Order: sequence, then C-alpha cells, then structure tokens
Amino acid sequence: MSFAQEAVQLEYPVHGPGFTDNEIQELLSLLRPPSPSQNSGSSGSNQEVCSIDERRRRRMLSNRESARRSRWRKKRHFEDLTQQLNLLEIVNRELKNRLGSILNQSHVLWRENDRLMLESMALKARLSDLCRALVAVNAMQKSQ
Repeated sequence: MSFAQEAVQLEYPVHGPGFTDNEIQELLSLLRPPSPSQNSGSSGSNQEVCSIDERRRRRMLSNRESARRSRWRKKRHFEDLTQQLNLLEIVNRELKNRLGSILNQSHVLWRENDRLMLESMALKARLSDLCRALVAVNAMQKSQ
C-alpha cells in the first residue's frame, strides 16, 4: 500500500475544519505519484500546460489554506481581545466601587475633622475664659 493510498483511507479521520471534501481530494492528488499516462505524452506543450495548471492549482490551494489560517488567527485574536475586554471591565467596575467607598469614607472623615476642629476651638475659648477667671480670682485674693 502506497503513501497516497494510506492518505485516502485516512481521509475522514484527518478531515479538519475548514476543508471541503473536494479540497481534501485535491490535496491528496498532489501526494499521489503521477500516473504513467501523464508521463507518456509525446507533446512537451501538453506537459507544460499541465505543470502550469498544476502550479496554479497548488498555489490556489496554498493561498486558500493561508487565508483559512489567517481567518483562524484573526478569530483567536478577536476572542482574546474580547476576553481581555471583559476582564478589564470587571477590574474597572471593582476599582470604581473601591473609589466610591473611599470617597464616602473621606467625606465622613472630613466631617469628623470639621467637628473636631470646632470642638477644639470651643475648648480653647473655654480654656482661655477659665484662665482669665483664674487670674481674676488670684488677683482678688491677693488684694484682700
């Protein structure tokens, strides 16, 4: 059994996404050794036309396969970017939530700080009043 015959028998297990049955048959025909009827032609131009057609067909298959691979890479890249976008949106949402929480906390602390500043000013004023009262009491006791 030759290599080409093995390949024909393995056609369906080897059949991958993106290839039609005709494309697989064309690819397999490239692996088959040329038949004696193709080599026995006496006309050189006939062989030349066949080889040009064969090269054109091979190039067409190669281009088709290249385009298929390119589409697959593009699809994978798009899927990767979509996944990255989803992850970044989640991170962004979490950061926005954290920022909101921190801003609320900051607002609470600013209010507490303002309250403490007012309380401090009131206590300083009271202390100042008490000091003046103490000085006045001491001055009265000395004068007596």
